[in-house]
Amino acid sequence: MTTQTFDEWLIARLRVAGAYGGTMDGVHGREVIAALERFQGAYDLPITGRADQVTVDALRKVQSKNPNSNLVTYEKVPVPAEPVWMREARRYMGLKEIAGPKSNATIMGWAKKLGGWIASFYTDDDIPWCGLFVGNLIATTLPKEALPANPLGALNWKKFGVESRIARGAILVFERKGGGHVGFYVGEDRTHYHVLGGNQDNSVSITRVDKSRLVSGGVRWPKSADAPIAGKVELSSTGAPVSKSEA
Repeated sequence: MTTQTFDEWLIARLRVAGAYGGTMDGVHGREVIAALERFQGAYDLPITGRADQVTVDALRKVQSKNPNSNLVTYEKVPVPAEPVWMREARRYMGLKEIAGPKSNATIMGWAKKLGGWIASFYTDDDIPWCGLFVGNLIATTLPKEALPANPLGALNWKKFGVESRIARGAILVFERKGGGHVGFYVGEDRTHYHVLGGNQDNSVSITRVDKSRLVSGGVRWPKSADAPIAGKVELSSTGAPVSKSEA
């Protein structure tokens, strides 16, 4: 029996409610956000475009199939352990840039989606793309969230959103020789953070980044998101390779 993810459940319930008409692909993108807003408006809920607790509770209600019964039961919900942008980030695990003149179409598509000067500037996936990866995920799942003026510059993310405590999905900003690096917090061992990020050894992967590299104020959280879920996650030092290249 296949376990249903939270986003698959969410899309299915929005479809039953008549709010979602998109593809049943489990992707929490702009159409899901629009469907959440439609559902919230129809049920006189605060229109946030987020699957917040009051909205999930409303979606959980299942009317009895007996037309003579007023019984309301509640569906079980797969509880998400990570925020929406982190769940979306995991879909790209293993994606790699393409060496030489031919670039990865998915990575190039992220630049086109962000538009403006980024679309014209980003012409080759040999250009560092950790900031592009993070920017695409935030823009896709939190379209009302303000991105840094230059999201391609990893160190610019240290002013993003609000300073946060450590939690799954927190945006971590690091220094490196010649620049910076940005990715999402998965967990940590005694000496390293485990980071899900782009352009880590030229791919989307989880690697270990030395804690000493974290910049001051470098744990960030989107202003428009729900509060962090839980906190510090302790992992084994053997759980991921040490990051060797982020450019």
